This record gives sequence, C-alpha cells and structure tokens, in this order.
Amino acid sequence: MVNAENVLICIAAPFAISFLFTKGSSRQLISAFLAGMIVCIFSAYIAGFIQATSGYSPEDTAIFLSPMIEESMKLLLILFCIYVYDPSGKRIELLAVGIGAGFATFENCCILLSSDTQQLTYMLVRGSAVGVLHIVTLVALAKGFQLLKMHKAFFLAGIAGILSISVTIHGLYNLLVSKPGVSSYIGYAMPMLCVILLYMTNVAKKS
Repeated sequence: MVNAENVLICIAAPFAISFLFTKGSSRQLISAFLAGMIVCIFSAYIAGFIQATSGYSPEDTAIFLSPMIEESMKLLLILFCIYVYDPSGKRIELLAVGIGAGFATFENCCILLSSDTQQLTYMLVRGSAVGVLHIVTLVALAKGFQLLKMHKAFFLAGIAGILSISVTIHGLYNLLVSKPGVSSYIGYAMPMLCVILLYMTNVAKKS
C-alpha cells in the first residue's frame, strides 16, 4: 500500500525549492501545480471517507462520487484564486492548467506505485487519458469563468453550470472505462478529443 503523503512530499519538495528561484508566470504555474497535488490528496481523503461510511463499492465510488468530489474541490481552488488574485482571462487558464497537471501527476504516481502492473499500455492510458482528463475539465472550468467575467449577472448560475459540465465529462469517462470493450476505447479517446477541441477554440480566438 502506498503512503500518499510520502509521495506528495517527494514530488512537492523539488517544486517548492524551485519556487524560490522563479518569478511571475513561472512561479504561479509552480504554485498551481503544488496546489493541484494537495487538492488531489484531500479529494482522495473525502472520497475514501464517504466510501467507508456509505458502503459504496470502489467502482460505484469512482463513477458516482469521485467526479463530484474532485471537480468540486478543483472548482473551489479556482474560485479562491479568482477572488484573492483577480487574474485575467489568460492567467485563469494558466492556473487551471497548473492545477490540472499537478492533480493528474500526483494521482498517476499513486496509482502506478500501488499497482502491480508493469504494462506499457496501461501506463500510456494513465498518462494520455486519465491524466489529460483532469487538465481538460479544469481548462473547461477556466473558459467558463472567462465567459462569466463578462456576464456577471449570471455568475452563480454559471458556476453551477460549468461545474455540472466538468462533473458530467469526468463521470462519463469513468463510466465508459469501467467495463472492457468498445465503451472503454471510446472513454480512453475522449480526453484527447476534448483537448483537440479546446486547442482549436484557442486557435480560433487568436485568429
């Protein structure tokens, strides 16, 4: 059994030291990465506690509970950054990418260290599907906040809306990959398809 706290310390320590020698956007990206890892471990604590008290199976927890818990925790972190630092639209997306990358990196490390499999295919799936998923949902949240900053009258309803979208994407992925077969292949491809769509959106804005 992997001690998640030890993994967090091993990964976070070098980033914390590099924080002292960086400035500006680089420092903010490192801070967001560290915050993403911390949010990941707290999300795991909450999901584990609810699973133990509710009697949910690990599969049911992954499909029904984890998406709501993880996306809500990431949303709260982004809201904290917005209200404390009031970042611009591009800066919100930068923070979202950092948080998503930190969350995904920490989760992948814990899963791989606790798993007995050494298959390259499994590791590629973890990196290109599960890991990418967390960045996708957070970038989607960031883009939602960019729109909400222009339409403040709909802010509360908009927060609920973009949270629903990220939870739906996350939950749909977990549901698709929960059983082997065609559905799992669709689920594995979904995060990269979302990345392509989000990237095309950014390119269209620049042009």
